Amino acid sequence: MNDNFKKILELIPLEKGISVDWSAFEASELSIVLSQMASTMQNTEYHGEGDVYSHTKGVCESLIGFDSYHSLDTEKKQILFLAALLHDIGKIRCTKLEGGKLVSPHHCAVGAIMARELLWRTFGLSGNDKDQQFREAVCSLIRYHSFPTHVIADDDCDYKILKTASVGDNVKSFSIDLLCILERADVLGRISNDHESCIEKIELCNILASELGCASEPYPFPSAHSKRAFMLKRTKWKDQELFDDTWGKIILLSGLPGTGKDTWIRKNYPNLPVISLDEIRKELGISPTDNQGRVISEGHERARALLRQKTPFVWNATNISSQIRSTQIALFEQYGASVTTVFLETEWEEGLRRNSERRAAVPPAVIERLLSKLEMPESFECTSVIYKTV
Repeated sequence: MNDNFKKILELIPLEKGISVDWSAFEASELSIVLSQMASTMQNTEYHGEGDVYSHTKGVCESLIGFDSYHSLDTEKKQILFLAALLHDIGKIRCTKLEGGKLVSPHHCAVGAIMARELLWRTFGLSGNDKDQQFREAVCSLIRYHSFPTHVIADDDCDYKILKTASVGDNVKSFSIDLLCILERADVLGRISNDHESCIEKIELCNILASELGCASEPYPFPSAHSKRAFMLKRTKWKDQELFDDTWGKIILLSGLPGTGKDTWIRKNYPNLPVISLDEIRKELGISPTDNQGRVISEGHERARALLRQKTPFVWNATNISSQIRSTQIALFEQYGASVTTVFLETEWEEGLRRNSERRAAVPPAVIERLLSKLEMPESFECTSVIYKTV
């Protein structure tokens, strides 16, 4: 993290009785974001306070009044406060008028991506394990902040609570407990008539998570294979130990260009075949900025050939979105393989430097665009997910 971020951390109230110095936040590197929030209006039926920034201030002020907030250690207070501060950042992009009402579809997911880009680039939270964990705890809380008030009405409530709790397998400070604290502050930080029903839903979510054994940490499934079967709904029993009938492991890499994926492969899997979309692009004479349909199609054909032979291999590509990863994972699992996704990251400027030294460097504007769309791999996507900083 850089000095600007350290200044942000210094503004977070950590003791009871200390108020938020909003003028100091408005004078910080967050000034542009806060200004954009202030100019983003909300549906007054649920947000009588009006704009997103007014709501955000109410959320943060509610949060620092909770005993549950002050019972946390310093780092978790910082994570939770920043998640509250940025929880509705996605509304800046997502808010639109629909049927005469302001709506913000998908603002939680978009907000997590926006917060990640902000923390990664502007505040330097990348390239080492500590900063990565801090960043992703904030982003995961933003991604799922509305979960507790919506999951109770879902027919798959227990399953979805267990699935969401599993995010904590890779993001150690994420938990349903923290999510419920954040969502309670979110509810109390707006002017509406549904406070009581929403708080009841949040409390019920927390109780169910406790009963399922995943409120404060992910549920300890009997094995990675059993967990994957549960996430795919091949079994309803979370404690059932299943026989692992997979024949081998496919390594699916994920990460921005310039991260050092090729070097990591040579060091860790020197004897495995590698399907590299970069190499296929070179063979076919296709630029990274061109349509990638032929490249991916050729990669899949090579993968099927190895899968039919039951040969483990490495799939080397950026794989920055959950949708792209799910397509590859579904293909590999269809042939009876297990999949381990390895996400690699480095510090922003270092990644740009490494990329510039490649024979076929990716334009910096493309890397910036990829970061602005980056969705981190989550624990429930495949058999195993590993985060590495390099």
